[in-house]
Amino acid sequence: MAVTSAGSRKTTRVPALVALTTLAASIALAADWPTFKPGRWTFERTMSGPGSKSDKVSRTECADPTADQKEQQGMLAKAGCVFTPLTRTGETYRYSATCKMAGMTTRSDSVLEAEGPEAYTITIDSTADGTRTHEVLRARRIGDCAK
Repeated sequence: MAVTSAGSRKTTRVPALVALTTLAASIALAADWPTFKPGRWTFERTMSGPGSKSDKVSRTECADPTADQKEQQGMLAKAGCVFTPLTRTGETYRYSATCKMAGMTTRSDSVLEAEGPEAYTITIDSTADGTRTHEVLRARRIGDCAK
């Protein structure tokens, strides 16, 4: 039977407590996606990369942006992407992703600014094999979907 002193038990507990506190802090920082109202949305995406002018693409469609974002992230996770927990400060949400596909590694940092349940802007800065891109998506609900 091993005999331990109170001091050695305390020494063993400290690293365990630090690990548990760190885990709890990361869980506490994780946030839920903001909730956006489903309906008819307009999306304006501007992308730019090295040596190229900005490309702008617009589309309007019936969408549920909250469900769509969760579904997209789920599909990317199945394809091999790893996401950091979503964190929130006020109405600003942040997360990062690292994706390894087709022999290429892409790292992206995303910042979503919620402007209420009917508008948001998301900025994505990505690096793929040393090439950087910058994307801004502005989304705004413009009404109900046609029935």
